[in-house]
Formats: sequence, structure tokens, C-alpha cells
Amino acid sequence: MIELRPFEKLGKSNHGWLNANFHFSFAEYRDPKRVHWGALRVWNNDRIAPNTGFPPHPHRDMEIVTYVIKGAITHQDHLGNQGRTEAGQIQVMSAGRGIQHAEYNRESDETELFQIWILPNKEGVPARWETVQFPAEGRDGKLVPLASGRGHEGAIPLHADGALYAGTLKAGQTLRQTLGGKPAYLVPAKGRIEVKGAGGQPVTANARDGVAVVDLPEIELTAVEDSEIVLVETDQLN
Repeated sequence: MIELRPFEKLGKSNHGWLNANFHFSFAEYRDPKRVHWGALRVWNNDRIAPNTGFPPHPHRDMEIVTYVIKGAITHQDHLGNQGRTEAGQIQVMSAGRGIQHAEYNRESDETELFQIWILPNKEGVPARWETVQFPAEGRDGKLVPLASGRGHEGAIPLHADGALYAGTLKAGQTLRQTLGGKPAYLVPAKGRIEVKGAGGQPVTANARDGVAVVDLPEIELTAVEDSEIVLVETDQLN
């Protein structure tokens, strides 16, 4: 099954400094049909005004991945971690037994990012934060695991049964992603793509549209325009 979730039909919240769109139930947006997808619990598309951000707030027992599309985000937490993550890169935070953190756009222009939460496979782990500078050219024409609980070499570890991939395709390029029937969710950060399962009709996804996939051994992605793609695959919840 492949289900398109158009950007204009996502949950919405605009606080002036923060313009957010929710792929799953979050904050004041509630949709009983969109609570999670496998172990994927949150996928927010946040646009943050310059010199604003999220003041210190707590989390527990969640794997939180931030993928920056445009601009940069600056992190600080009660453990003493501080860092700046730029466009095309990710940061990973294991909330574990508890973390207090803040995220700010210290840039002169708007920052846009995906905030992605994955349910952990183990509660009460030590809280942590990590970012790695992944070379952008290493993702040309393929999806590369940037964060993973499945032992992918070079990826930032996750305490979760899943992995986050990112890649870029030039217009006309095609790639195949093996899923083995497990749930996957993908969003073009930029561009426009076609998503197709074996024997099925292609589904066209524009930038910021969500595509939910399950019960397919693999999918084929074709770029209609130059595209940047983020995909999360997880296990089913028990």
C-alpha cells in the first residue's frame, strides 16, 4: 500500500515565529487515523523565524531526529551539549531518562527543518545528543542511512527499531529501496518524485507531501524534478 498525504491536508499551527505542519497528531492537531506509522510517532515540518526558537523544555523516552532543510538550528541542553546543525545535516537526541533542551534559529533568515520522533525500543537509556557532518555528495543518486538502530556503519545510532535515510536525485534518476514489507514514510524536502510499488501505479509527491508505505517488498523512486528525499523505515508496533 502507498498512501499520499498532501502537504495542504496536514495539521497546521502558526505562532508567528513558528509555522508548523504536522504529518501525525501533535499538539493541538488530533487525527485518530494519523497517530503513528509503525514506530514513527512524529514528523513535523517546522519553519522558524530568524532569532527565535524553542526555549528550554523537557523530553523523555523518545528518539528525536532533526533534519535541517534550510538554514541552521542551534542546540543546547542541560548536559552541556551545544552545537549548530546546517542544511542537509541531522542531529539526534535520545531523550531517554530525561533531557532539558532548547533549539534556536540564530541565523539571519528563516530555518526550515523536519523534526522526527521515533518510539524507542528501550526506555530509560542515558540521555544524549549527537550530530555528524555527513558529506552531501555522498548522497547523490541514492538513499544513505544517517541515523539507525539497525547497525548501519557510519550512521548515528538510534535506540529504536528503524533508520532514517536521506538522498538526492537529479530529474529522471530512479532508485529502489528495499523495505521487506515494513512500514516506511518518506517526504521530499525539495522537488517532486514518483513512488511506485511492484505492479502498481506511481504516486506523485510534491515537496513536503508525505508518502506512507507498508506491505511492499520494495519501492521505486523516480525524480520528476531535482529532489531531496528523507525516508524513515521502522518495524511494526507490537
